[in-house]
Amino acid sequence: MAGRKRRAHPWRLSDVQRDEIDRRIAAGETQEEAAAAVGCDPRTVIRWITRTGGIRRYDRRRSLRFLSLAEREEIALGVGRGEAAIVIARRLGRSTSTVTQELARNGGRRGYRAACADERALERARRPKPAKLVRCPRLRGEVERRLRERWSPQQIAARLRIDFPDDPEMRGSHETIYQSLYVQTRGALRRELASSLRSGRSHRRSRGFRMGGNLREIVPIAERPPEVDDRAVPGHWEGDLIIGKAGRSAIATLVERQTRFTMLIRLPDRTAESLRVALTERIQRLPDSLRRSLTWDQGKEMAEHARFTVDSNV
Repeated sequence: MAGRKRRAHPWRLSDVQRDEIDRRIAAGETQEEAAAAVGCDPRTVIRWITRTGGIRRYDRRRSLRFLSLAEREEIALGVGRGEAAIVIARRLGRSTSTVTQELARNGGRRGYRAACADERALERARRPKPAKLVRCPRLRGEVERRLRERWSPQQIAARLRIDFPDDPEMRGSHETIYQSLYVQTRGALRRELASSLRSGRSHRRSRGFRMGGNLREIVPIAERPPEVDDRAVPGHWEGDLIIGKAGRSAIATLVERQTRFTMLIRLPDRTAESLRVALTERIQRLPDSLRRSLTWDQGKEMAEHARFTVDSNV
C-alpha cells in the first residue's frame, strides 16, 4: 500500500518558493493560483501568508546608494595621503557631503578605519529593528485603546498627530500599526486586535487584489460619450454595491451625475442575476430621457452586464 504523500509545510518551502509566493500575492493573484505556480498545496500558501501577515518580507541587500567597503577603503587611502574630501569624492563619483559625513560619524580623519566604519554602517542598517510600538508603551496603549473602539489604523495615525502635536514619541504611521498586527515576529500588538479592524481580516490584503476577476466584453470608461464627463445632460448614472455586515445584506446605489439624485435598491442577495433583475426593473421606471448610460466598476456582481444592457436599453 502506498504511503500518504507528505504535503509541503510553510517552513519546508524553499526561499525561492517563498519569494515567488510573496511576489504573486502582492501582484493580486489568489492563493490557489500562487500555489499552482510554485507547486505546493493551497493550504501551504495560506499558512505562509498567515505567518507573515500577508506582508512581503525583504532580504537584506546593500543598496547602491550607500558606500561599499571598497569605497570606504578608498576614502581611508585618500585620507592617508592628505587629500581633501572634494578630491576623494570626485574620484568615487560621490558628493563631497557623503565623504565628509562618513568621516564625521566614524572618528574623523585621524580615527577613520574603513573596516570598522563598514561594520558600523551594516549594524545601523540591520533590520528588523525593534518596532516603535514595542519601544513606546504609551504609544502602544493609545493605539490598542483606539483599535478596540474600532478606529482604522489610518484614523489613529492621523489623530495622534493632532492629539500630540508636540510629542514626536506619540507618532506612528498606519503601516506601522498594520505590521505590528499582522506580522507575528514583531510582537508589538496582540494578534487578536486584528479582529477589531473593520475588515476583520487575519492578514493584509495586497493593493493589487481584486474580487471577481476580469469581466468579459466590458466597455472601457474612456469610451463614454464626452457629455457624461461634462455632466451637461441628465440621464447618465454611476452605480456601486454596498455590502452589509458579514456580507449578509447588499444595496445597489444609482447616482445621476448631473443632479446627484440617488436611488437605493435593496438586493435579496449578491448574485449577478439578482443585481441585473433589480437594476433593470428600477431603470425601466424612468423616462427614456433619463436612461442614457450606467457606469459601474468591474466587480463580479456585474457579470451579467451585457444582458442588462439588452434588457434595459441603457
